[in-house]
Amino acid sequence: MNCHEANKSIECTVQQCTHHCDGANYCSLDKILVGTHESNPTMEQCTDCLSFVKK
Repeated sequence: MNCHEANKSIECTVQQCTHHCDGANYCSLDKILVGTHESNPTMEQCTDCLSFVKK
């Protein structure tokens, strides 16, 4: 992974994402899109990072 720069405003622990900065729990994107897979989300498990790209 070539992390151009860790965005200290976006913490991330998903090491399987291509945007994850190896060695630091941050995302390399300038912004992310958070969405849901539920019609009426009520818990954090109902939300998704729609900017995720598998390594």
